[in-house]
Amino acid sequence: MANGTHTLEVWGDLACFTRPEMKVERFSYPVITPSAARGIFDAIYWDARREGDRVRPYFFWQVTRIEVLELPRFIALRRNEVKDRVPGTAILNKWMKGTATPEPLWADGSDGDQKGRTQRQTMALKHVRYRLTARIVPKSAFRTDQNAMNSQFQRRARAGKCFQQPYFGCREFPAFFEYVEDPGAATQPPVALDQHLGLMLYDIFDLNREAVKDGDPSYISLFDATLHSGVLEVPPFDSPAVKKPGGA
Repeated sequence: MANGTHTLEVWGDLACFTRPEMKVERFSYPVITPSAARGIFDAIYWDARREGDRVRPYFFWQVTRIEVLELPRFIALRRNEVKDRVPGTAILNKWMKGTATPEPLWADGSDGDQKGRTQRQTMALKHVRYRLTARIVPKSAFRTDQNAMNSQFQRRARAGKCFQQPYFGCREFPAFFEYVEDPGAATQPPVALDQHLGLMLYDIFDLNREAVKDGDPSYISLFDATLHSGVLEVPPFDSPAVKKPGGA
């Protein structure tokens, strides 16, 4: 840990960071997005409290740097997917408490003769490896010990602990990770790749919000991404370089 930042080296066999304009037939960005990188840090250490139907995070992870350690390589996949969606948290809680009867998702149809599954094409990435750097940004509404939070993450990441399996865009594409003690002494340099990636998804949440209500719509933010020698420098969420709804 240097200046409150943490670095992870992450890798996996498959990844898909779907471009928002190609949601049905998924097509991946060539590089991991800041949103997906934040999700990996969240899977290792994240803290919040629930107040009714609202969740109040104590902090969020600000991704600052993405290093690409393997050249982007695409692979075409065709998968059967269930059309129906899992219901909201309120119904799921009733199922878990036994106050309501769980309703299964039928792969062979749940609405008359309508098929419950469909076949879709995915342009994914294969054999990915990145070095991710991020720091904890506490929420203003809470007085928290940032040193304690940094130490907690460091202990968990060093031991390979996580409260859910990190993944690369889709849950069926698991991500494996290792804590990097000294990023300056890393033996594998970023790939020699310069590429303008255009507008890239930054995140699907307003990271500055003090609370997130169940069922809130997504908050899409974008930024102009460019790889320089295999390194993507990520601007802060509050930066004017991050384009937010309503020009905020």
